Amino acid sequence: MTEKQRRTAGPIPDQTGRVFVVTGANSGLGLATTRALARGGGRVVLAVRDERRGREAADGLAADGVDPGLLDVRRLDLADLDSVRAFADGIRTDHPRLDVLVNNAGLMAPPRTLSPQGHELQFAVNHLGHFALTGLLLDLLAAGRDPRVVTVSSINHRQGTLRFDDLTGERGYAPMAFYNQSKFANAVFGQELHRRLTAAGSPVRAVLAHPGYTATSLQTKDTSGLARLVFGRIGNPLLAQRPERGALPQLYAATDPSVESGEFIGPDGLGELRGAPARVRLSAAAADPGTGRRLWELSEKLTGVRPPGL
Repeated sequence: MTEKQRRTAGPIPDQTGRVFVVTGANSGLGLATTRALARGGGRVVLAVRDERRGREAADGLAADGVDPGLLDVRRLDLADLDSVRAFADGIRTDHPRLDVLVNNAGLMAPPRTLSPQGHELQFAVNHLGHFALTGLLLDLLAAGRDPRVVTVSSINHRQGTLRFDDLTGERGYAPMAFYNQSKFANAVFGQELHRRLTAAGSPVRAVLAHPGYTATSLQTKDTSGLARLVFGRIGNPLLAQRPERGALPQLYAATDPSVESGEFIGPDGLGELRGAPARVRLSAAAADPGTGRRLWELSEKLTGVRPPGL
């Protein structure tokens, strides 16, 4: 069997006994990831903003043959750092260890909105919430079996930059530009986390993934009018792949034994829009250690979370 066949054929490796947290697990990529992990025997915490929708998703998975005993629905609003802390406290109470955290949830191109702590909403949800969650759960992950943090970025990280002088968009806000900023922050964070974990001798691997162009509610639910038209009404029907295919890179990053810390996994097709999971290029700007250090220190300040040992 060729490497590509191995990456696309059959189920993921057996995950029996492993514990996963998947953010945004009630729909799209998160739901597809949860389904595959639980079918592989993994216990999955569905971290969702809306518990009712989370329970409906879990019921749907159970009706589809997934063992309901492997599914645990818990509320997590990544926009609100108080909710992140409450979620992490609950996980710490019930789980002596975690094996994989999949930082999957995302928000795309809404009108300018601020989080409860005053941060631009896309930066808050896509980056700051996941930074805080990772830091608060890192010691549980260090106790896990083949532990990993998988952070989902985007092709769009290559178009992003960090507006350190106007992160909230007060002086100028463009929905897609600030989405690109948040996905760039994901990529910068994933690489800086890898560097710090490696330097600390931690067993945790930090891996980045992106889904290519995948049809999910990301492009339609909270997006502003023009982005909803371009992506949801036109792009999705013509170009996008299904979530089950789009989730393959993050599943590969979370479960394949050959994946190494610091790698970026995405589709291997034209323009990385679709295809089998493969190692893809991270932009030079996202890999810059100086940018990584600056974002990390700022994220600690904005969240009040200092990941232990890093």
